[in-house]
Amino acid sequence: MPDWQPGAGLSQLRARAGLLAAIRRFFAERDILEVETPLLCGSGITDPAIEPLIVAAGDSLSAQRYLQTSPEYAMKRLLAAGSGPIYQVARAFRDGEAGARHNPEFSLLEWYRPGFDHHALMAEVAALVCACLGERPWRKLSYRELFRQGLGLDPFEVDAGELERVARGRHDLGNLEGDRDFWLDLLLTHDLEPWLAGQGLCFVYDYPASQAALAQIVDHDGVEVGQRFELYIDGVELANGYHELTDAAEQRARFEADNARRLARGQPARPLDEYLLAALAAGMPACSGVALGVDRLLMLACGEADIRRVLAFSWERS
Repeated sequence: MPDWQPGAGLSQLRARAGLLAAIRRFFAERDILEVETPLLCGSGITDPAIEPLIVAAGDSLSAQRYLQTSPEYAMKRLLAAGSGPIYQVARAFRDGEAGARHNPEFSLLEWYRPGFDHHALMAEVAALVCACLGERPWRKLSYRELFRQGLGLDPFEVDAGELERVARGRHDLGNLEGDRDFWLDLLLTHDLEPWLAGQGLCFVYDYPASQAALAQIVDHDGVEVGQRFELYIDGVELANGYHELTDAAEQRARFEADNARRLARGQPARPLDEYLLAALAAGMPACSGVALGVDRLLMLACGEADIRRVLAFSWERS
């Protein structure tokens, strides 16, 4: 007999409803428009670290579709069409992500602020989180400062060999191999995220240019950085934001570079989102945007350590 009962209790279901109401109240007070965009998309994300779920072609679908990993591309098309500031609470889907903090289907809050840089958006993200969880202090650390304070390393100056030496000195990594970004990411997840658990509400910003994703790249203190940020609360990664790239040619080049990396890793290339590229070419306003995990925010609000305790029905129960 299958276990048909929900994973979340009534108190968690009520907490979710209250959280969604608080989110909508926050944006209504700021006159930010709520929008909806399709879950089924004609092109999948090119990022090698993210795999979409695929819906096969059928009677009503002439070709396969991808369940969105984020509403980002469609929302940027709305921005280019003159929407002004917008937000969305959406379902998102990512293959291969399940566990205490991941579910393949999850709730994502995403919003965009024309005229904001990533620092202005960090302040608004902090305001939203405090509106949902209660007032608390928050701080910002650059990626460079994080590595210096947490590990005594300058991530922009140390070479890949030294990063590997430090990582192997701290962990039993067997035959693991990788490039410079691989070792930076390993040290971040295995050493610095636990260190961030003692830092409360903390933003990390200005990542290496090689990790810029969809963010603008600028020269800062003699090094190129991607103007993006991540928010951690008690060591839990909650949000990822960008001072958004608006250059269509540069965005196409990054998509193509992503696909080259995918092919080198044995992953299939993904079709480029030509709608997004056309919107960028037409002119998307300078803006910053952020995606925040609603389920993880609810976990923090409820004091839960497992995402399955705040979902009515997790992947295993649906």
